[in-house]
Amino acid sequence: SSSSSSSSAGSGGGLARLKRQLEQGPGLADFVRGNRGGDATVADARAHEVDMGGGTYAVPAAKLRHRRPKPAWVKRTLPGGETLSKYTEIKNQLRELKLSTVCEEAKCPNIGECWGGGEHGGAATATIMLMGDTCTRACRFCAVKTARRPPPLDPDEPENVATAIAAWGLDYVVLTSVDRDDLEDQGAAHFAETVRLLKRRRPSLLVEALTPDFRGEEELVARVASSGLDVFAHNVETVPRLQAHVRDRRAGWEQSLAVLRKAKESGARLTKTSIMLGLGETADEVHAALQQLRDGGVDVVTLGQYMQPTKGHLPVAEFVSPEGFAHWEAVARGMGFRYAAAGPLVRSSYRAGEFFLQNMLNEDERRARQEQVRKEQASLQ
Repeated sequence: SSSSSSSSAGSGGGLARLKRQLEQGPGLADFVRGNRGGDATVADARAHEVDMGGGTYAVPAAKLRHRRPKPAWVKRTLPGGETLSKYTEIKNQLRELKLSTVCEEAKCPNIGECWGGGEHGGAATATIMLMGDTCTRACRFCAVKTARRPPPLDPDEPENVATAIAAWGLDYVVLTSVDRDDLEDQGAAHFAETVRLLKRRRPSLLVEALTPDFRGEEELVARVASSGLDVFAHNVETVPRLQAHVRDRRAGWEQSLAVLRKAKESGARLTKTSIMLGLGETADEVHAALQQLRDGGVDVVTLGQYMQPTKGHLPVAEFVSPEGFAHWEAVARGMGFRYAAAGPLVRSSYRAGEFFLQNMLNEDERRARQEQVRKEQASLQ
């Protein structure tokens, strides 16, 4: 009896120890990175890899079944006052015109700031999502609905989008879309027609298109890139090693890089992409990815924190600190990108970037006009 009790107690103690070891041991992100080592956390590993001259690079995310408050730097307050009024106005207009936004579908943390115009009274902006709210792909980070055959395209959508943007009086608009692998041209003609209508109504309007990869088909990429847009954006999402783990199997690093190169060749004034951090990538991988993008001719890059939209999506490996993002912004600018924005809540169509790009594009136009005048004057001499 006594030995039975002692055996039972020993067994219970062993189970308790095993449970503690499992809780403190490596998580999914560690296995993704190939790190099965003992007690070192992901954040500890990053601290050794990233030389920031002091400060914390990241804090680890809570492991499965553990609840831990998110760092303060990834939290947003709900809109109120005049900001709430603008937010509500845009939301009502979108519903009336039967338009979708990636802001809502992807659960973007900046929706209150962007739609409300921000605390500094900037122009309210919303990123319009074309071709419906259902995607044919199933990336493991994305909250947008998926289906093999989404509903057919709305032929009135290009006109409705042009009507909405004209009503808002915006100077800069971002158009994006779901993937539509079920369509013969994957929606390229629909996307291009929307851009053309916008430009026809307001030639001064600056248009950014955040596009799918069109399965890498150059003719479709060129159709959108040459439609009159000002910024061609396509997101690589993560570093090369994590592509298959994070994105749909039909997407990939080399394919996305080729899309950005083709867009530039087809006349896009600026090309732009975005990388999420906090998925288990290493510092060396982020640095190498940025260098490949710059070598590929990409003009603008943004880096932001990956946020798990639901429990069914990829878990967050770590929360990169504002200091960590400042490090990558400095690295990107040092590589020669025309513009780089990095921060926990920065997203590919984040409004602060839009303001900068608007000024950059206007400056390019001013210089082009000056050069034209100079050539005309030289020809008369």
